[in-house]
Amino acid sequence: MYKLRFRQVHLDFHTSEAIDNIGAKFDKNQFQQALKTGNINSITCFSKCHHGFSYHPTKIGKQHPHLKFDLLRAQYEAAKEIDINVPIYLSAGVDNVAAHAHPEWRENPANKNMAEEKAEAGFYLLCFSSPYLDYLCDQIREVCELFPGADGIFLDIIAQGQCYCNWCKAVMKDKGLDAAIEADRLKCAQIALESYYLKTTAACKSGRQDMPVFHNSGHIERGNRDLLKYFSHLELESLPTGGWGYDHFPVSAKYCMNLSMDFLGMTGKFHTTWGEFGGYKHPNALKYECAAMLAYGAKCSIGDQLHPSCEMDNSTYKMIGSAYEQVLAKEPWCNNVENIADVGLLSSAAVNAVRQGGMYDDSADTGAARILLEGHFLFDVIDTQMDFSKYKVLVLPDNISINDILKSKLDKYLSKGGKIFLTGTSGISTDGKTFMFDIGAEYHGQSQYLPDYVLPNKELRPSFVDSPLVMYMSSQRIKTTNGVSLGKIYDPYFNRNCEHFCSHQHAPAKPEPSGFDCGVHKDNIIYLAHPVFSIYRSLGAVAYKEYIINALNSLLDKPTVHVNLPSTGRVTLTKQKEHNRYILHLLYANTISRGGSSTTSAGRSPIEVIDELTSLDNVNVSLRIPAKVEHVRCIPIVKNLDFNCKDNILELTLPKLQCHEMIEIKFG
Repeated sequence: MYKLRFRQVHLDFHTSEAIDNIGAKFDKNQFQQALKTGNINSITCFSKCHHGFSYHPTKIGKQHPHLKFDLLRAQYEAAKEIDINVPIYLSAGVDNVAAHAHPEWRENPANKNMAEEKAEAGFYLLCFSSPYLDYLCDQIREVCELFPGADGIFLDIIAQGQCYCNWCKAVMKDKGLDAAIEADRLKCAQIALESYYLKTTAACKSGRQDMPVFHNSGHIERGNRDLLKYFSHLELESLPTGGWGYDHFPVSAKYCMNLSMDFLGMTGKFHTTWGEFGGYKHPNALKYECAAMLAYGAKCSIGDQLHPSCEMDNSTYKMIGSAYEQVLAKEPWCNNVENIADVGLLSSAAVNAVRQGGMYDDSADTGAARILLEGHFLFDVIDTQMDFSKYKVLVLPDNISINDILKSKLDKYLSKGGKIFLTGTSGISTDGKTFMFDIGAEYHGQSQYLPDYVLPNKELRPSFVDSPLVMYMSSQRIKTTNGVSLGKIYDPYFNRNCEHFCSHQHAPAKPEPSGFDCGVHKDNIIYLAHPVFSIYRSLGAVAYKEYIINALNSLLDKPTVHVNLPSTGRVTLTKQKEHNRYILHLLYANTISRGGSSTTSAGRSPIEVIDELTSLDNVNVSLRIPAKVEHVRCIPIVKNLDFNCKDNILELTLPKLQCHEMIEIKFG
């Protein structure tokens, strides 16, 4: 398995032809000093940017017209001189030089005349069915010849939309596809993508077979294993302030930890997202984001954007250096780790083969992951090919389609004592007529009401609610037979429409329950009738969170970890077999939404921000450790912790948690 370095920078350099004196302030010593200040041991530098310009002499493409020297060579040699790795970046899906020279190579999603396009600032997507792909592969091969010792090739903007260019129309005709049918256009796009992956990966390995390769689509598709043969490692683009938010990376990382590939998290130093000059997030945010990468099993990468003058920004590298100083100290406890998990979250996106890209957000997956994060459950995100047997509980969120192969695998899991948590339409047959498992209830189809209300049993209710709770997505109608009802559904008087409505939103609940149950528990299966995870993703009500967590806890017997963290705290547990130790990661930071709509042109959506890193006192931890514990201590600044251990249950108190604490639990 290809191994990444821990402390990386992705140095963007998308530079307009309207700017002159490119690289005028590049200075080898200043470049090296910035990398040293940043505690960096790998930097991704540019061969070709989105504008389409190369930053080295080229026989294939076009060197930036205002660059007078071989910038990439200068950066490469300066970094290598101080033992810093240099992966090389090429923009793949976007290239304005090629788009202007060959407008017929552009993606044409609207079947329109290119000459009719409006004059707008921005980049053009190129079609991988066109001769552009051969042009790109020639550029890649040239870079591999010029830099045979490069530490990888990073190819960016890997996407193919529905396209009506002449080459796509020819492919569809050859394959018997109809350009008027969306499903056929999508098949054509998939053919183009497969051709892209095959040809560009071969080009990357034209000089040496062990050249690391990464293709960036802004998201790692869950369940699409066929693509992984084209990757040496994974880079999880996830800028919390850039639209991804702070809950995106954990979900992606918890899936990738099970893929037997090394991976890194990629955030940015920017306050917003890529392409921002003069924007800086607070250093505390970078410290938290890097700590989270380590806690979720990843190496670290921070995005920066180089000024056209090529003078490295000292403020940026001081900020990065502060975060990476802590990463450097923690690395020995974060290498070659396995995640410990009680719960397997079976990804809706993976099971349903949903196309995923960019800032993809599956409401069922995202809502379920947020519940598991905020409830401090130890979990993995999994697809159908992964091993189910190691999990105490499998969560099938909201809309999991179950074919015969998955049904057989789940039946085997249940027969060996596994437990399943079903919600919404998960577990219902594909024809929508019955349940695929014996849940202890009859199925009566989908409710006609939207919304309706639930009143769970006392032990499952939110701590502050004893009246029917509104649920903003439709329930499935069930009546308990030989299972245990988890509570009742209350119907509204009517659905809101032009003929009858009440107040500003929906009608209130009728005084008497509907006769249908909000959930049922039989043996090793719990079923909740609403798509509760999607509802939580949409609305985030604390009442929903408590209801779902209470139901999950009633199914999960003897969780590995219990902590008294607030819901904004995070906990993971990893194991380093070679060192006979567990590492407990505790994370805490308050994220605040700032910014938002404005009457000025700078108005944007709210941005999740971290600035102050407030501390928590006396964090109590209970851990089930199936081994004799020799010592417990905070690391990397070693501080022994008092602990009690009886019947394989370890109890300890962390006096103070600020941002990130790692606790080593050494066992014999």
